[in-house]
Amino acid sequence: MLKKILFSLFLTLLVYATAFADEAIPLATDPVLEQRLISISEEMRCLVCQNESLAGSRSELAQDLRREIRDLIRQGKSDAEIREFMVDRYGDFVLYRPPVKPTTWLLWIGPFVLMIAGVVALLMYLRRRNNQVISIALSDDENKRIDALLRDDK
Repeated sequence: MLKKILFSLFLTLLVYATAFADEAIPLATDPVLEQRLISISEEMRCLVCQNESLAGSRSELAQDLRREIRDLIRQGKSDAEIREFMVDRYGDFVLYRPPVKPTTWLLWIGPFVLMIAGVVALLMYLRRRNNQVISIALSDDENKRIDALLRDDK
């Protein structure tokens, strides 16, 4: 009896979930336009997700930006004009590969500077630690006792 109730509850939930499911948003009627949209939006960063491309993001802002790009394509704008529009509006951060210029030097050089600083700090720490270790020479009698202890463990 309990199995029948659980099964009917499962079916009810399944029907309820499918009744309110959204349909997939159709791609543009023009496949060339959609392919161009995807190629442009893959080079841009989602401003909400930040680690996801505009093409792959499901955020509402990403959907709005894709719609904006689609409209610009329909208006006959070139890929470079669309990128320029997005950079003018949102800054160089919107591009996955921002141009190398004085305002973006930190983005390009920063990771290498941090890595070099980390390696230098590690080397300094290891040298300091190595100098602090006191080396004690053991006598022959102490070495024999250690060997005997090690042999006893085996």
